[in-house]
Amino acid sequence: MRKSLLALSVLATTVAIPAQAENLYTWGNMNINYLDWSNSSNDGGKDDFAYLEFEGGAGFDWGELYGFLDLEGQKDSMAASSKGSITYKTGLGELRLYGQTYSTENLGWHVRNTVAGVSYNFSGEQWFFNPFIGAHYTNTNGFSDMNGGMAGWVTGYNFNLGEQSFSISNWNEMEFARDSAYTALSGETDDISFNGAVAFWWNATKHITTGIQYRYADNKLGQGDLDDAIIYTLKYNF
Repeated sequence: MRKSLLALSVLATTVAIPAQAENLYTWGNMNINYLDWSNSSNDGGKDDFAYLEFEGGAGFDWGELYGFLDLEGQKDSMAASSKGSITYKTGLGELRLYGQTYSTENLGWHVRNTVAGVSYNFSGEQWFFNPFIGAHYTNTNGFSDMNGGMAGWVTGYNFNLGEQSFSISNWNEMEFARDSAYTALSGETDDISFNGAVAFWWNATKHITTGIQYRYADNKLGQGDLDDAIIYTLKYNF
C-alpha cells in the first residue's frame, strides 16, 4: 500500500517538474467498479470484488502523463494496485520515449512490472492508437530481474448516436521472452502472456460516465489458462 501511494505521489510530482512546459490538457475521474469473474475463473480460485479507482492524466508540449490507484476490497483482505506512465516526445514525428510501472500489493505479497522503451501516437479527430514496446523488469516475492519484453497498445474511438456520446476503448499488453525462473515461480506456464480489457462507455453527462468492460488475461495473473471477467463501472469526471 505504501509503495502504491508513493508511486502515485511521484507521478503527481512529475507533473509540476517542467516549470516552462505548456499544459495542453488535464483530466481525471473517480470511479467505482464491480469485477465479476467468469465461472471458470471462479473455479480457478478467483473471487469477485468491488474496487474504488482514482485515475487521471495530462498532456504537455513535451509529452504525456497517466496514472491510477485502485483500492480493491477482495475477500478477507484489502489490495492496492497502481500504475504510472510517461511519454516524452523525441521530435521524430509522433515517436515517443515510453516508460510505465505497475504494482499490486496484498497481504505481504507484491509484484511490480516496469517497462522502458518507445511508443508512437497515431490519432485523428475522434480516435487514437498508441502502440508501445520495451524492456521489462519484474520485482516480486522470490524474483527480481529483467524479464523479457513487453509490447502493447491503448486505443479508443469516440462517437455520437443522436445526442448521446459514446466511446469504445481497449488496452492490451503482451509479455514475451519471460525468464523461466519467473514463470516457474508465478504459476504462469509460458514465456508469453496476454492481458487487457475492451470497454464500451456511455458519457451520460459532462461529469457522469458509465460502462461495461470485458477483462481478459491469458497465462497471466498467476495461472496458465484464460481468465476473463465483466467489470461494471460508474465514473465521476472532474
